[in-house]
Amino acid sequence: MLLSPMTDDEDDSPDEISDIEQRIERLAEIAERCRKFILASKLAIAGGFVLLLFAVLGLFGAGQLAALGSIALILGGIVSLGSNISTLRQTDAAISDAEAMRAELIGGFALRLVHDAPTKLM
Repeated sequence: MLLSPMTDDEDDSPDEISDIEQRIERLAEIAERCRKFILASKLAIAGGFVLLLFAVLGLFGAGQLAALGSIALILGGIVSLGSNISTLRQTDAAISDAEAMRAELIGGFALRLVHDAPTKLM
């Protein structure tokens, strides 16, 4: 019977680390989507203000419908911005927690120094 120098806990650690790294990648994708939506929300707010300015000044024949649409665009952009900023903060916190857990697992490995190793490989 062969005895394995690794315990069951050590056998599971690489799998756990791999799972955590996959989770970090998924969370990073979510964070990137949130950043894109945040940018789109800011553009919607800015576009709404420009359209509202055109409607108020009566430029290009913009009327009441354009003013109403611009207000809806501004409010929708604000709601989307707030929601995505909140989600981004939560996602960043989850990424930090997962990275800390990964570092803890990696730090728990019992590493040993290898003595008498050749300094150069031929």
